[in-house]
Amino acid sequence: MAEEDDTRIRILQSLRGKICEGKNLGSCSAPNRQRDLCTFCTISLDQEEVFRTKVFDKSFSPLYGEDFYFEIPRPFQCLSFYVFAKGVFQRDLPVGKVSIRKEDLCKFSGKEHWFCLQPVDPNSEVQGKVHLEMRLNELITENGSVCQQLLVRIIECQGLPLISGQNCDPYATVSLVGPARSDQRKTKVKKKTSDPQFDETFFFEVTRPNSYTRKSNFQVEEEDIEKLEIKVELWNNGNLAQDVFLGETRVSVKILRNDHIHRAWYLLQPKGNGNKSKTDDLGSLRLNVTYTEDNVLPSACYTPLRTLLLQSPDAKPVSASAAHILGDVCRERYEAVLPVVRLLLHHNRLVPFVSAIAALELDHTQEANTIFRGNSLATRCIDDMMKIVGRSYLTVTLKPVLDEICESNKTCEIDPIKLREGDNVEVNKENLQGYVQKVFSSITQSSSSCPPLMCDMFRSLRQMASKRFPADPHVQYSAVSSFVFLRFFAVAVLSPHTFQLRPHHPDLEVSRTLTLISKTIQTLGSWGSLSKNKLVCKTVSQPVNMPIHQCVNLLSKCLSVCLSVIQSISVSPEVQKRAQGRKRIGKKNFKKRWLRVTNRELSYHKHKGDTHSICIIPVKNIRAVEKVDESAFNRKNMFQVLHGEKPLYVQAGNCVEASEWIEVLSQVSRCNPGRLGTFHPSAYATGVWLCCRSPNDSQPGCKPCTPTMLANLQLDIDCDRETERIFSLLTSNYSKLQKMEDACASIAVYQGPLREQEDYSLFTIQDPKETFHTVQQIKHILENLQRDAYTRAHTQMHAYIHKNSVSSLFI
Repeated sequence: MAEEDDTRIRILQSLRGKICEGKNLGSCSAPNRQRDLCTFCTISLDQEEVFRTKVFDKSFSPLYGEDFYFEIPRPFQCLSFYVFAKGVFQRDLPVGKVSIRKEDLCKFSGKEHWFCLQPVDPNSEVQGKVHLEMRLNELITENGSVCQQLLVRIIECQGLPLISGQNCDPYATVSLVGPARSDQRKTKVKKKTSDPQFDETFFFEVTRPNSYTRKSNFQVEEEDIEKLEIKVELWNNGNLAQDVFLGETRVSVKILRNDHIHRAWYLLQPKGNGNKSKTDDLGSLRLNVTYTEDNVLPSACYTPLRTLLLQSPDAKPVSASAAHILGDVCRERYEAVLPVVRLLLHHNRLVPFVSAIAALELDHTQEANTIFRGNSLATRCIDDMMKIVGRSYLTVTLKPVLDEICESNKTCEIDPIKLREGDNVEVNKENLQGYVQKVFSSITQSSSSCPPLMCDMFRSLRQMASKRFPADPHVQYSAVSSFVFLRFFAVAVLSPHTFQLRPHHPDLEVSRTLTLISKTIQTLGSWGSLSKNKLVCKTVSQPVNMPIHQCVNLLSKCLSVCLSVIQSISVSPEVQKRAQGRKRIGKKNFKKRWLRVTNRELSYHKHKGDTHSICIIPVKNIRAVEKVDESAFNRKNMFQVLHGEKPLYVQAGNCVEASEWIEVLSQVSRCNPGRLGTFHPSAYATGVWLCCRSPNDSQPGCKPCTPTMLANLQLDIDCDRETERIFSLLTSNYSKLQKMEDACASIAVYQGPLREQEDYSLFTIQDPKETFHTVQQIKHILENLQRDAYTRAHTQMHAYIHKNSVSSLFI
C-alpha cells in the first residue's frame, strides 16, 4: 500500500482466530432434541454475516477446527458467533449464540476460552445508533393556563442492520411514556438505507398541576421528572410482511432538569433493555479470538523508526541491529517477527537480513544434522516469508491433488489399532502410497513455479551451509529441505484450509489421511532417510523409489525467470450480478450468480460448480475494479469490473467479501495495459451519470482510480501499519529494552557479562557498544513517537468535539 501523507490517524481493524469446537449443543431438556444434529457456525459483525463454517454432521459436540482472518473495513459494536442446526426441508434453526462487545474483545485476546451459548431472540438482535434532540418550552394555552411542552427531534440514525442482505426501510416511533399516559408519534419510512436522515420534530404537552404559578425560571417539577421518559423505537417497514424490530432507546425527561436543550447520540438497545430470563443450557463453544486495532499515524512520523529498521541488514554485527533487538526483547511473542518480515520484504531488504542472522545462527551450530531445526529468529523469518510469498506457489503445486484427496474419500488408515471393521490394510496401503506419489511428484515438478524470492533465499542458505560444513556434501540440501519440506509443504498438506487450499477444515477421516501423507513428506524430505541413491519412505509398505536428483531439483534449481502466479482460482459465494448494458435501474436486472476467477479469466455461472459459463471476461481486458456508491442501486457492498464498453456490477454477500473480491481482481489485473485512470463511482441511468450528472455515457470517469500495485507481491504491504505494530511491540517491551541497555553497559565496563543477572543471558550481545547505541536510538525514537501520537490524538479529538460541540454519546 502506498504510504500516505494524510495528517489524520488511521484506525485499521483486523480479526484473527479459530472456531475450535462445540460441546453439548442444543437444549438437553428439550423433549424434541434431534438425534442427528447437523450444525454449522457463522461469524457476524453486528448483524452482517462475514464467515461461515462447513456443516458438521450428526454430533452434539462437533470439532469445527475452522481458522479465520479478515480485515474489518467498517466500525462495529458487537462480534457474534452463531450456531445453527442445518434444516433439511425448512430453514436453518438457530441453536444459540456468543456475543462479545467490541470493548470486551481485549479480555479474550490470543487465548482459547469456553463460552456458554445464549438464546437467539430477534428482539435482542440490534445494532446502530440514533441522534436525538430534546427541548423544554413554556406554552400558554388558550384558556391562559401554562404548561410545559416537550420537543423531541429525531435527526438521524447510523449503522442499522441489513434485512435479508439488503438495506432496510426504517421508520421510528417516538413515545412519551408515564404512569398514566403513552403518547406516540411516527416518522416517515425511509427507503433502502441503513443511515436514514429523518430530521422530524414531535411535540408533547406536559400538563402542570392546578397549583402551578408562573416563575421566571421555568422548571419541570420533580415528580414529573421521575415519571416521564421518551422511548424511541426503530422498525423496518415490512410492507405486506410483519415489521421487524431494529432497536430502541429510552431517555428520562429528568435529563432536562438542569439543561433545557439536550442533544446526543444513543446506542440502540434490545427490547426491554435486554432483560434476560432463565434459559436452558444450550451448550458451549470453544473460541480463540484476537482483535487488533492499529492506530496508524501519518507516514512521516514513522520515518526515523523505519529508517533504523531498514539499516538492520547492514549493521555490524547484525545482533546490534534494530530488527534483531526486536526479536530478542519479543522472543516469547511469535507474532513479533511478522511485521519486520513484511517491512523488509516491501523494501527488498529481507534476503540480506535473513542471510546475516542465518550466518549468526550457523556460527553456533555444531552438527550438520541439526542445521536450522530450532525455533530461532532466522527460522521464524523464513517461515513467515514462505507463507507470504509462497501461497500462490502452494495453490499451483498442491491444490489439485489435495482436492482429489479430500473429495475421493479413500481410506488410508494403516495403523492396526485404528482400523475399522471391514477395512483392508493392503488396499489402504496402496491408497496411501498412490497419494504420496502424487503429492511428491507435484512437488518435485514445481521448480518452475517457485517464487524468485524463495529461490534467492535458498541459494543463500545453501552457500552458507556448504561454507560452514565443507566436509558434508549433503548439507547444502538439508539446509533447504528443512524449510521446503518440513516447514512448508508438509504443513500445508496437514492443514490445507490454513493456506486457503481448501475452504474448510477437513473431516476426521480426511484429516487422518492428510496426517499420514504429511509425515511421509517429512520423511522423504529428510536427508536422514537417504539410502544410497534412493529415498525410502517407511510409512507405506513398499519403498517409494525416487532418485535423489528428482528431489534436489526442487531444492537446488534457482531460476532467473519465474512464473508470477497471483491467484490461481477463487470462487465466490452467491452474489448478485446486474445485467450488463441495462440502462434502467430495477430489482429485476439483478440475478444471483457464482463468480469464478483464474489467472486468465473472470466468469460467472448460474449454479455453483457449473462447468458452463454464462459469460467469460478475459482478465487481460479488465481495466479497473472499483467500489460502487450505495446510492447508485440502493444496495450495499457493490463493486464494478470495468472492461470493454459496459461495466459489470456485482453485489457481494457482505463487506468483507466485497473487499476481498476487489483485492483479488485488482491483483490479477494490475499489470494489464490500458488500465483506466478515472472511473464513475455511480451508474449511468435516466440519461445521465448519477455521480457527475454528465449526459454522455462515454464520458471519462469523474473520480481517480485506486492506485494499483506493480506485479510484485512485496508491494502489497502497508508499511506504516507494520511500523506501527513494531512501535507497539517495542513500547510494550520497554522494560526489556532497559535491561538490554543495562547489560550492554555492564559488559562494556567490566569486559564480561555479570553472571548473577540471569536476564542478560536472554540477549545476544556480540558488540556491547554498538548494541547499546542502537538501544538508545530506539528508546529516543519511541519517546518522540509517543509524544507525537498523544498530540495528534488530542488534536483530532478536540477537532471532533468542536465539530460536534452539542453532541455526546449515551448508552
